[in-house]
Amino acid sequence: MAQPPSPRIPSGAVDLSGLKARATRPPQPAGSAAGAMPVGSALGVTPEHAGAVPAPAHGANPWLVEVNEENFGSEVMTASMTVPVVIDFWAGWCQPCKQLGPILEKLALEYEGRFILATVDTDANPRLSQEIGIQSLPTVLAVVGQQPVPLFQGAVPEAQVRQFLDELLRVSAMQGVTGRAAPRGDAPFPATETEEPDAPHAEAYDLMVEGDLDGAEAAYSAALATRPNDIDAAEGLARVGLLRRIGGVDPDTVVKSADGAPTDVAAQTLAADVEIASGAPEAAFDRLVQAIRMTGGDERDALREHLLSLFAVLGADDPRVATARRALASALF
Repeated sequence: MAQPPSPRIPSGAVDLSGLKARATRPPQPAGSAAGAMPVGSALGVTPEHAGAVPAPAHGANPWLVEVNEENFGSEVMTASMTVPVVIDFWAGWCQPCKQLGPILEKLALEYEGRFILATVDTDANPRLSQEIGIQSLPTVLAVVGQQPVPLFQGAVPEAQVRQFLDELLRVSAMQGVTGRAAPRGDAPFPATETEEPDAPHAEAYDLMVEGDLDGAEAAYSAALATRPNDIDAAEGLARVGLLRRIGGVDPDTVVKSADGAPTDVAAQTLAADVEIASGAPEAAFDRLVQAIRMTGGDERDALREHLLSLFAVLGADDPRVATARRALASALF
């Protein structure tokens, strides 16, 4: 039986390049741009023949904000410099949106400010939706450090949504976006965690987030010297190495270059690094497995070793690592 399509949004399908500049221009009425139309109309679906669905009942969720063309710059782009912003694009006629919305709101409450949930009514904001490139509903993407992180499309089950969010927080931490949003309204700020992290790891993590990769490497190495079987320190070192390799590169250029050179070891390994850091580990693993299938000798060994190093970035207990290990074994034997 054929496997259902992945809900993940393809890399490169989201464009925020024009939004920083547009955020500084005077707001225009929604739909004032030439050719702008509600996403539902563009898809051939309108409330008249789809069966209108009431807007999601947001209630008093202190980590939710309704976003439009006027406040997108402040509520999404600016906020994303300190905390990840998850954007839910929905419409009143969209039945799957009605299923997904409450899940996202529940998780926003549960994560207590580790991300901001922004909702966009695409029928009320067609110009914004079209400029970003929204083609189906519901679509959920994130913005971290003013850069898009595609997440998923469709009514995804809660367990899978949670997995996407956890991956987003990992990617955000690697990019130094580790803030916590203050609750809106009269909601109290969440109590701080009482459990203190292991001191060497906390120091190393803070240094990595601050961009001091030499210091982070030294701290993780010191922890490993004391406890050679320290898995957390080994994973931390792997993340430091990843950040070193992708420093200063243009992700789109790297991926396009690798796509045109499927057996080039340097191109494939750097593209895989970029995809891991962008929250697309399955794409990174698949890229290297396919390159392993097409190469041999020292090139194959280099690709295999790099793939194993990326397994360490996610951690051995990540189910995607287990899947990729099976694919690697099949490619090798």
